[in-house]
Amino acid sequence: MGASRSTMAAKGDIGLIGLAVMGQNLILNMNDHGFTVVAYNRTTAKVDSFLANEAKGTNIIGAHSLEELVKNLKKPRRVMMLVKAGSAVDDFIDKLVPLLEKGDIIIDGGNSEYQDTDRRSKALEAKGLLYVGCGVSGGEDGARYGPSLMPGGNPAAWPALKPIFQSIAAKVGSEPCCDWVGEQGAGHFVKMVHNGIEYGDMQLICEAYHLMTGALGMSHDEMSAVFEDWNKGELDSFLIEITKDILKFKDTDGAPLVEKIKDYAGQKGTGKWTAISALDYGVPVTLIGESVFSRCLSSLFDERQKASQVLQGPNPTYKGKDTTYFNFKDKGNSGSPIQPWEEEGRRAT
Repeated sequence: MGASRSTMAAKGDIGLIGLAVMGQNLILNMNDHGFTVVAYNRTTAKVDSFLANEAKGTNIIGAHSLEELVKNLKKPRRVMMLVKAGSAVDDFIDKLVPLLEKGDIIIDGGNSEYQDTDRRSKALEAKGLLYVGCGVSGGEDGARYGPSLMPGGNPAAWPALKPIFQSIAAKVGSEPCCDWVGEQGAGHFVKMVHNGIEYGDMQLICEAYHLMTGALGMSHDEMSAVFEDWNKGELDSFLIEITKDILKFKDTDGAPLVEKIKDYAGQKGTGKWTAISALDYGVPVTLIGESVFSRCLSSLFDERQKASQVLQGPNPTYKGKDTTYFNFKDKGNSGSPIQPWEEEGRRAT
């Protein structure tokens, strides 16, 4: 059976709103695990394109309206949104509520602020609907082949979601990287802190890079080799791995590409929210706070350019052996500038 627009009887296991790459990949992942997904996008031409291309030959059902999406779902209806956090989430909720019945489930899989999820969960519970805020981690590849999922909200929704979410999630052995986190905004809170820790991890990598270039005068290939070595030990991670690849990547002229990229970092808000929550709850996560401030500073590109013409910073040079400085395979001789900060980042959980 190929992907289609509609069916005679409701047979969709879950509906998904939002056909950007994350949404498409999550739908394909669910399809691979035997679940029938009803796909909807506000721009309906995207639904037709998805069915004719990426979803061709699957059991995915397309919908051109929210009414059509809801009509094609089994009860209790499960509707997941992967849309931009903020007003778009509220707009879709307002449109879905009149179409749903008591006991139906709405899931927000975006990076919503957890207090918004608290508010929505309480408001929908009063209307007899079950609301879940679910953190989704792993990026586009994770969505397609196995994300980490952090669902939280109305616990009555979990039995209906558990078979789907734990089937599509990444696995460690046979253990799914997904379980119920807690009530109301707990899922989005955990995802917020998860992202905040990644902010800290990336800041550590940036500071290690700064020490290697500014103090040790290392070449990009030498730095890449250090990150490759780190990735074989306790610091094994996706971020360390891609940093190794980025540092050694050359442009067409043979020069390191990373040095041609504007040093301006944006942010979507989860790191900032983590720092604000830490202040509210009296939890010292200084690394995450400094990582947010560093991004803010990097965004002041014009100001930094003008200041650099007036202020001359220090130019320290390390006189020791860089190979000794970065060799910490022996735990008793850990010289990594990244390790203690990494531990602080982990304690933030």
